[in-house]
Amino acid sequence: MSLQEKVMEAMKTAMKAKDTQSLEALRAVKSALLLAQTETGSKADLTEDEELKLLQKQVKQRKDSAAIYTAQNRPDLAEPELIQAKVIEQFLPQQLSEEEVSKIVDQIIAETGASSMADMGKVMGLASAKLAGKADGKTISTVVKARLS
Repeated sequence: MSLQEKVMEAMKTAMKAKDTQSLEALRAVKSALLLAQTETGSKADLTEDEELKLLQKQVKQRKDSAAIYTAQNRPDLAEPELIQAKVIEQFLPQQLSEEEVSKIVDQIIAETGASSMADMGKVMGLASAKLAGKADGKTISTVVKARLS
């Protein structure tokens, strides 16, 4: 079952349950998927990598918005954003813990011989490729900085 079909099924369930927060998040995902498909100029389905990146972007947008709302002392606006982020995360693979990311980053550093912050770009490129969909860029970046500094 494709991501689009899974989203449609979840939308039906949310409609039946009258879950407006979930429905809003799922509609945003569906819209982003359709937009990405038409952007390429073909009606072909997106690859799994493209779908993962799209979902991660949706989750990141909501978490960033929630952080801004929280910083501005607006928990009433932050809460729906976090709920929507959780709904979208259901379609992502299980995220790795920071310890697991650290182990993989240590492996990459050992393989590349990186020793300073000057090598961060090389390590980040390899780590981002290897951990695509399994960890967000912020976590990867934090771990790489800690290891190379």
